[in-house]
Amino acid sequence: MSYLEIILPFGIPPASLAKELVKQMKTPSLAMLLGYAKQDQVHVFDEFARLLPHEFWLSRHFSKANSILTSPPLTHSHMQEFGQPKAEGFWFTLSPIHIHIARDHMVMTDPRRLDISDEESRALFEAAKEICEELGKTLVFGDAKTWFLRADEWFSLQTASLDAAAGHNMEIWIAKGEHEVAWRKLQNEIQMLWHIHPVNQQRDEQGRNTINSVWLHSGSAEPQTLQCELGVKCFADLSKQQNTQKNTKQSVVIDNCLEPALNSDWGTWLAQMNQLERDWFAPALEAIQSKQIKTLQLVLSDGQCLAQFSCRAPQTWKFWRKPSLEILLKLAQPSEQTR
Repeated sequence: MSYLEIILPFGIPPASLAKELVKQMKTPSLAMLLGYAKQDQVHVFDEFARLLPHEFWLSRHFSKANSILTSPPLTHSHMQEFGQPKAEGFWFTLSPIHIHIARDHMVMTDPRRLDISDEESRALFEAAKEICEELGKTLVFGDAKTWFLRADEWFSLQTASLDAAAGHNMEIWIAKGEHEVAWRKLQNEIQMLWHIHPVNQQRDEQGRNTINSVWLHSGSAEPQTLQCELGVKCFADLSKQQNTQKNTKQSVVIDNCLEPALNSDWGTWLAQMNQLERDWFAPALEAIQSKQIKTLQLVLSDGQCLAQFSCRAPQTWKFWRKPSLEILLKLAQPSEQTR
């Protein structure tokens, strides 16, 4: 392939721990790539943007690419992935979640860390579906953590992505707009019904987090296509795929660091970065050096910042530079910039 873009959500460490984490990172290949790479751009986002920087980057080709006021419009695409027939109208993804009280506000637990069986989800879904139908809304089951709600008149609601809202004050991130009262009414009715639902009574008795609310996000009117690959485990798998498809350009998202970062699990974050050295950074560096790849672009982000780096064939490298992760420390404390 001639061009590879690696998008690494939360590849930038948190400012408070950056020095210690970078010191413990065993990623010499990443250090070499960053040391010789050209920094193209740094984008700094508002802390209340309703999608994370990497989500904006992935959805920048969509019809509302310049908006950071709502979550990426991916519901129709997700419905296709679940084998749902082509759906007319405006649909949202409705995700069952757990919320807890933190001091004086409610916070959403990262849904990735919410264990919910298919049986439990089906039971809660049927209860929520009845309420939705009473309000003239259609609810469709995707899987245990993914449902789909049709609400044509709510098309202008500004929603936050699950990852942008996780761990934050729900009142700030909840859907806003002309029909927010109607949405809150539906949300409240589902919450009240689930509060006494046998599934939650059993979960509470078992000491497990209850499924006590739902989150509305990713509204769309038609399918959208992400111009990148998700779920590729290592560079070797990508290389095999390239040999089969003979593509000259490839973009891949490596989200190994996303979950630990959202949950402030920095020990796991460090372990994932060190694993990425073996699975991605070292083989990508080798591919650059052997000219299997002409241009490698690294896109690193955290909760507010996104940085782009371009690394080309070795003959273009400025050899007086040294391999270094120093740029990660600088990115962890970005200066005031605009997109």
